[in-house]
Amino acid sequence: MIAVVSGNFLEWFDWTMYALLTTYLAANFFDKNDPQSALLSTLAVFAGGFLARPLGGLIFGRLGDRLGRKTSLVICMLMMGAGSLLIAVIPTYDSIGIWASVLLLTARLIQGIAHGGESGNAYTYLAEIAPANKRGLWGSSIMMTMLLGVMAATAMSILLTSIISEDDMSEFGWRIGFAIGAVLAIFALFLRRQAEESGFFEEAKAAAGTASVRVITRRQLVIIAVRILMLSLLTNVLYYTWVNFSSSFAISGKGMDPNGAYIATFCAQILAFIALPFWGRLSDRIGRRKQLVLWAVAVIVVVFPINWVLTSAPWTLFVSQPAFTDGEHGRTEVIRGHLSLGLRGGSGGVYSSTATAVTIPNPAIHSWISR
Repeated sequence: MIAVVSGNFLEWFDWTMYALLTTYLAANFFDKNDPQSALLSTLAVFAGGFLARPLGGLIFGRLGDRLGRKTSLVICMLMMGAGSLLIAVIPTYDSIGIWASVLLLTARLIQGIAHGGESGNAYTYLAEIAPANKRGLWGSSIMMTMLLGVMAATAMSILLTSIISEDDMSEFGWRIGFAIGAVLAIFALFLRRQAEESGFFEEAKAAAGTASVRVITRRQLVIIAVRILMLSLLTNVLYYTWVNFSSSFAISGKGMDPNGAYIATFCAQILAFIALPFWGRLSDRIGRRKQLVLWAVAVIVVVFPINWVLTSAPWTLFVSQPAFTDGEHGRTEVIRGHLSLGLRGGSGGVYSSTATAVTIPNPAIHSWISR
């Protein structure tokens, strides 16, 4: 389990570093004479990483179903670390021109593919090695390390901007975070190479020669795909709206103090982190589907009141976020239950990554509706 969650932590650390250091990346890898276009281009590259995730889910999901979850997870970790290292050493736009932008896009696509492959295989591997009566609890560790990765990247950004001057930060300081991510990837890679393959996969491979055996019809697969896609879309839209975008909306739309908004968001992440194991244990006791239904009903009841209550006071932002984070982990065990062993990594990863990619324009839509 440690091998899986350590890699998941690092992947989210690297992924979040890009989002937090966007302004520095824009100044170094695009034309400085047009700062607004440079920022938009940097965000477009960020979106490109999301669009690459379904491809990663397809490639590494099928690889995990055929050759093993461990093999797929090791390669994903290699690619994520390579992407971070590439970003850390790319020459600036002033040095090599448009090739700096091309290399940045290449690094992000590599990371996007790795991230898409990571999601399906990590959840599947962890569910297959977990005791039957603790799958919800073990599954919550994925969301916990995701939040830890996000918080670690946030803390790293705060630390760097606190001890390095603005000029030095723009010149070279931003590279430190990506370099640290690349170094940590070596440690995570070592842990994953030492991990054992899923017992479920080994048993199926020994019995049939390969774990990738089709046991359902195409029509059944389409029905399952729609269910998984819609379930993933629900949780992703809520997560990226209320956890990723809500602080920016509170600042620009409600006049909230930026420092207060970031502190409120950070505290909400801590609370969500603490609560996740309890949600996981609850799903073990009452069942995954029942927990998801209860969570969905609660969201329907509170989403509009919370949106109306959100003001310039940071506490209103704080109370809105944990509820929309903690429903996420229950989805993965339901998805796993829908799929046979030979389809879990590939199908689950593709559908979940596709749902994530579809949520890219969600912040823009939310801004337009809120105007």
